Amino acid sequence: MEVTREIYWNIGHGVVLPMYSLSMAAFACMAWGVWKRLPIYRQGKALDRFDRYDERVKRMIGEIFGQEKVARVRAGGLPHSLFLWGGLTLFAGTLLVMLQADFFTPLMGVNLLSGKFYKAFSLVLDLAGLTALMTLGGLFCRRFVKKPEGLETVDQDYIIHQLLFAILITGFLIEGARMAVTELSQNPDLARFSPVGYLVAHLFTSFTEDSIRTMHKIFWWIHFALVLGFFCAIPYSKLRHIVTTSLNAFFAPLEPKGALATINMEDENTEQFGAAAIGDLTWKDIFDADACTTCARCEDRCPAHTTGKPLSPMKVIKQIGELAKTTPDASLIETVGIDAIWSCTTCRACQDICPANNEHVNKILEMRRNVTLMEGAFPGEEVRTAVSNIEVNANPFGLAFAARGDWAAELPVTLMESGEAVDILYFVGCYASFDRRNREVAASFIKICATAGVRVGILGKEEKCCGEPVRKLGNEYLYQMQATETIELIKGYGVKRIVTTCPHCFNTLGRDYRDLGLDLPVEHYTTFLAGLLKGGRLALTPEPFVATYHDSCYLGRYMDIIDQPRSIISAAGGRIQEMAQSGYDSFCCSAGGGRILAEEKIGSKISEKRVGMARDTGAPLLISNCPFCLAMFEDGIKTGGHEGELVVKDLAEIVAARL
Repeated sequence: MEVTREIYWNIGHGVVLPMYSLSMAAFACMAWGVWKRLPIYRQGKALDRFDRYDERVKRMIGEIFGQEKVARVRAGGLPHSLFLWGGLTLFAGTLLVMLQADFFTPLMGVNLLSGKFYKAFSLVLDLAGLTALMTLGGLFCRRFVKKPEGLETVDQDYIIHQLLFAILITGFLIEGARMAVTELSQNPDLARFSPVGYLVAHLFTSFTEDSIRTMHKIFWWIHFALVLGFFCAIPYSKLRHIVTTSLNAFFAPLEPKGALATINMEDENTEQFGAAAIGDLTWKDIFDADACTTCARCEDRCPAHTTGKPLSPMKVIKQIGELAKTTPDASLIETVGIDAIWSCTTCRACQDICPANNEHVNKILEMRRNVTLMEGAFPGEEVRTAVSNIEVNANPFGLAFAARGDWAAELPVTLMESGEAVDILYFVGCYASFDRRNREVAASFIKICATAGVRVGILGKEEKCCGEPVRKLGNEYLYQMQATETIELIKGYGVKRIVTTCPHCFNTLGRDYRDLGLDLPVEHYTTFLAGLLKGGRLALTPEPFVATYHDSCYLGRYMDIIDQPRSIISAAGGRIQEMAQSGYDSFCCSAGGGRILAEEKIGSKISEKRVGMARDTGAPLLISNCPFCLAMFEDGIKTGGHEGELVVKDLAEIVAARL
């Protein structure tokens, strides 16, 4: 007996014309729904996200079929990916059946669906359908039975799940009815290549053939109607994320992570800074709301949200979408809430984990720009004072800028103004220049460089705050004032290479300053030291110790520097006991986004929560790589009651002690 099956069995080829006509009508309905949403997106400002087209298409295809972001965390990640793969396989199989029936057979006389290929085809589609059905059941239980905290559920979710269940179940009923008549007794060897259909077919064995044929037709038309309804519903329901989330993989930025648009502060025609209403955002900011799957992963990872602050990255995205749809002229600041806007630490944990490639942080920073530049507001008076100090003395502490290089008085460093040759310019930063504890880190770095024979230059009293904290607070004007002066100074000295011990300075000089004309190699000291070790210029005497390591947000998530610091710890003799959240999943110290200048007045302390994670590892030592993190953790150890249980040190101090 030939190994194949009759396409349109029991339905007849007379169904082809109405089937294609109704399908075209359904896709037209879907296209019309998409078209009606375009004016909502067009309320936003122009933004070019069609550049480097090939690169964007390649990334989109990779993310859709690879599902790496979706499967990365949470119990629902892998089931969602398996459901998608199952659904795509079924869709591909349906297209192949249509091509065989309406193209290959009538036009070419070729039957692809025969022999061994048909057996494999039947088995793959059956297992794909089973996978989709089982994972949909798991997702149903997770959403409606044992729902994780923060996962939003609305009536539409019930309808969508019921629709998907109905499509899958009717698909198996169609298959089972066909097999009951054509394969169950006539060709049982072939039937076993459709294991689920084989089981379903036994449900029909007590019925007559005429009854089975009648039921088959009924199920076929119900299934067809449900599938058409599914496509029609896409632009009018939460199902639209099937399209928008996929497109967002194309529209996601290709610029370095954390890139922020540099405002032309000299444009006299500019009357509005930042975002006060929907029209001040870009079309992509509005589009993100449709791409959001409300999976709440951003909430789960947000350090502000998990410590009781009034910030939900997911809610911000949804609020923007709702305003764009209903009241685009309403105040964006009032809708989101000023406390929520100031709570963000710009750690990018939300964006890093978002399977929809939504851009949460820049939306918040645009609102901050409006609040700061247009209204002159700050999170608190302590921040206003620190900003004034930066403007007057080029540091947030208000200390005399002439004393900025005093920490290095007895160390082997060269002031750039002396004109002596140096190998690197060490951009020290405000904390390593003025904070007593972080001065020890700077001294350790100089000691390491001297041992490796690296000639280090510093700007001393000429160095200014890089401007990063005030920029992340929204004060673009003061940031650019600080930045342009620093850039002119560095260029004037003919610097060839810059190294920093502060990830915030590292990001600012290495990425942000490029928009203002600084195009020099900038390196964080962790990769610089890793290079010295690898090149044999630096030798360590390993001493065994146990520690846990904190990945600074601006080093790990922003700059993808994860492994190099760990390799240095290993070379120093350390054994790392990782925290529950580490690497790209690291938890913020609370100081980013200019929050280093602000008091944490709402909710519990983020630094205490992170210190608690470190303490849970059982390691007596917490190693950081950032002056902000070091300051926050020392405070968190004190206020969290962990004194005597945990000590925090910078990686430079660990290395310097083992030279």
